[in-house]
Amino acid sequence: MAFALCFVTGLVSHFMQHPPGWLADSVPSRPAWGYRLTQGLHVASGIAAVPLLLAKLWTVYPRLYEWPLVRSVRHALERLSVGVLVAGAVFELATGLLNTAQWYPWPFSFVPVHYAVAWLVVGALLLHIAVKAPEIKAHWARRSPGTLALPAQDGPDRRSLLAAVGAAVGVVTLTTVGQSFTPLKEFLLFAPRHPDTGPQELPVNRTADAAGVGGITAVAYRLVVAGPQSYTLTLDELRALPQHEVELPIACVEGWSKSARWTGVRVRDLLERAGAPEHARVRVVSLESRGGYRVSEMGHKHARDPLTLLALRLNGEELDPDHGYPARLIAPDRPGVLQTKWVGGLEVSA
Repeated sequence: MAFALCFVTGLVSHFMQHPPGWLADSVPSRPAWGYRLTQGLHVASGIAAVPLLLAKLWTVYPRLYEWPLVRSVRHALERLSVGVLVAGAVFELATGLLNTAQWYPWPFSFVPVHYAVAWLVVGALLLHIAVKAPEIKAHWARRSPGTLALPAQDGPDRRSLLAAVGAAVGVVTLTTVGQSFTPLKEFLLFAPRHPDTGPQELPVNRTADAAGVGGITAVAYRLVVAGPQSYTLTLDELRALPQHEVELPIACVEGWSKSARWTGVRVRDLLERAGAPEHARVRVVSLESRGGYRVSEMGHKHARDPLTLLALRLNGEELDPDHGYPARLIAPDRPGVLQTKWVGGLEVSA
């Protein structure tokens, strides 16, 4: 169940971050807290799966050394599925945990490899269940109560193991889930982010200095809106436009999230001034010179949502440079890596 929940919510996260062309205009912008919920569940279920996997491996590891290694085609398929399942599951949980801490001690790109191995693990799990299906069916088809019971001497050990595993799952969940479920933030011990720690009491993953944009000044800043009727705005001109305040969460792919009050100009107002078609997509371009997410794309549902802002203020204060000064994108139901900071351009695309 933990792996199934982690896999499904991981798919949601992947397609929210990297929607194929045919899906880009179907990505929903509501509920505003949708990605916060699904990504919080993804990380929480992945962390909960760690003690579950360790307990499972501890109970079955003697079978990994059975001899002969292969007794039949069915047995070979079973051992193959188990080998792939164990290796893939350990890999997924280990790399996922390190990703929450933003530590990448490997030469490959985390996102595509983590995504590909997830499919491999699910395939191995389904194959394993299919191979075991006759035994599962036979077990539950037995009518004699005595055949379902454990030997009396094994009962206390089984109860102790289940209690210990349940306690471990509860502890790791309680001491980490507060990074996204803020009512439990006081119990945070092991999560790499605290939702209240950071400039303006909001965490950041990428600082202005790291992005190479620490020297942007109000005088030099220009926002270029490219479309059928392109135009350029200074920061003062942006501030003079109608301002709107919304409460939206920043929900990071590493699992932390927190709601905040954002004030700025509606993106749809900027697009209408540029003569953008109703169903046009928008490329949001950052002033940072490097980074895998310096450009993000929004489908028309996000671009036209009244909650989507080019934000100039956070919790009533001018944006801190680490939060995207002088202007950043904030939109509902959108991964944090796509809430582009230090926005220098909006480009209308077909």
